[in-house]
Amino acid sequence: MGAPPGYRPSAWVHLLHQLPRADFQLRPVPSGFAPQEQEYQQALLLVAALAGLGLGLSLIFIAVYLIRFCCCRPPEAPGTKSPPPGGGCVTWSCIAALLVGCAGIGIGFYGNSETSDGVSQLSSALLHANHTLSAIDHLVLEMVERLGEAVRTELTTLEEVLTQRTELVAATRGARRQAEAVAQQLQGLAFWRDVPLSPLQVAEDVSFVEEYRWLAYILLLLLELLVCLFTLLGLAKQSKWLVVVMTVMSLLVLILSWGSMGLEAATAVGLSDFCSSPDTYVLNLTQEETGLGSDILSYYFLCNQAVSNPFQQRLTLSQRALANIHSQLQGLEREAVPQFPSAQKPLLSLEETMNVTEGNFHQLVALLHCRGLHKDYGAALRGLCEDALEGLLFLLLFSLLSAGALATALCSLPRAWALFPPSDDYDDTDDDDPFNPQESKRFVQWQSSI
Repeated sequence: MGAPPGYRPSAWVHLLHQLPRADFQLRPVPSGFAPQEQEYQQALLLVAALAGLGLGLSLIFIAVYLIRFCCCRPPEAPGTKSPPPGGGCVTWSCIAALLVGCAGIGIGFYGNSETSDGVSQLSSALLHANHTLSAIDHLVLEMVERLGEAVRTELTTLEEVLTQRTELVAATRGARRQAEAVAQQLQGLAFWRDVPLSPLQVAEDVSFVEEYRWLAYILLLLLELLVCLFTLLGLAKQSKWLVVVMTVMSLLVLILSWGSMGLEAATAVGLSDFCSSPDTYVLNLTQEETGLGSDILSYYFLCNQAVSNPFQQRLTLSQRALANIHSQLQGLEREAVPQFPSAQKPLLSLEETMNVTEGNFHQLVALLHCRGLHKDYGAALRGLCEDALEGLLFLLLFSLLSAGALATALCSLPRAWALFPPSDDYDDTDDDDPFNPQESKRFVQWQSSI
């Protein structure tokens, strides 16, 4: 099958397409794109479940590390105020992990933008294809109406004017039959008129889903950015309550990062399977949804020398009939106008109608050629299989960096806040504040002396 213009499966598509797949019973599954088959659905769910496995292992590791830190700490000598050895290393490792997380956030913003650009290109291609199909239907309808109006008015009037000349009436009736034949042939060219599938509706649905996907990722990225920044602020200020709150938020964002990683991995694998050989699946799905013949769909989706234009015969017959009508009208003008001056007006109106019809016919021939719709098909594939897939891979990298950075931070933060001075929570209290522990102690001593 011929590839759309400008589209070739990328190296990422080939690499992801070659990854092994298995169902829930760990039986191998072919890598062909078949979302309607249960085994293929299980294979993608298993890919997403790997992220759940990673989340579980990371939570177990963090829990074991923190339990060991809390239960196996060596006892401190009374009155010891010096920080334990390695404290600075723990703090700096936490800061480094948070900075890596910030870098991952930048990658995530870029990946989200690339994915959005790819989906926007897909929507634009669908809208342009819908415009082409609508233009075909409009031109066919306009030409059929013009020819029908010409048959009902000008040709009928011409027959009444030329009743005295039998041969001229026969020529007029011949032009009528030719116009009716052209209208009948043209009606078969509006192949998308009664099709239930609308590219406009598909584009609107895709844009609607993409809008909420983009917004969800923006919120996730901003949430992680705030967590990283406030955690760094808590470490700089040595504020225990802020670090504790950010530790809880880091755990939440860690879970969200692993969840998004599973969704991105499954989507990337499925998209690579589709992009490795999209023509067969798109052709079969479109035929199932529209009921159009395979000859029409193959012509527009493949657009190569091996597939002929399914409308070529209708176009040829219509062009010949239009040429015959023109020659008949020119003969009537030469023969009838000198003897029947009243025939000039309907003949001029008919010639004007035929000129407009021929101009519309040439536009229709250009629109019915496979180049335009096939170009839209190629643009849709490039948007989906290049930009969108590349953006998904960057989002996958963001999720991976985020999960690693947050797991490291969760292991380091408890050890970091253990190094904070014990008077951290009262540094900003006023000496005259009755809730200050030191002031409360002096107040009790004053009462005792009284």
